[in-house]
Amino acid sequence: MKIAFATQDGMHVDAHFGWAQSIVVYDVTTRGHTLVEVFDFGDKLGEDGDEDKLLPKLEVIHDCAILYVAAIGGSAAARVVALKVHPVKVSKPESIEDILLKLSEVLKGTPPPWLRKAFAKAGGRSYDFVKDDEVSHG
Repeated sequence: MKIAFATQDGMHVDAHFGWAQSIVVYDVTTRGHTLVEVFDFGDKLGEDGDEDKLLPKLEVIHDCAILYVAAIGGSAAARVVALKVHPVKVSKPESIEDILLKLSEVLKGTPPPWLRKAFAKAGGRSYDFVKDDEVSHG
């Protein structure tokens, strides 16, 4: 499953989606993660209310399951959700590597429903949760 991160330094989720200098995309599986691509938008992205500046970023994340951001405006969040991408806001800068490791571990177990749905959308492993709930009548 592809995960996108809004970042200024390429190593932390530390950027507002609209102002992010870069969007870093990784592929995450139960076996780990690999860098897909780093999209650089430069430093010309100030707070200007210009919704058109979002178009290149929306194109970059369109096939991602999750987008991690430090902040995101309401209309941008609506546009992200319309792409069926789940935005996740972090309260303080977090290491992208730490998030990737946690995601990979969660996928090995029983992920929460929203993550199962995102993983299934991305063509990940199918889960058979019925077995967890079945009672043996043996």
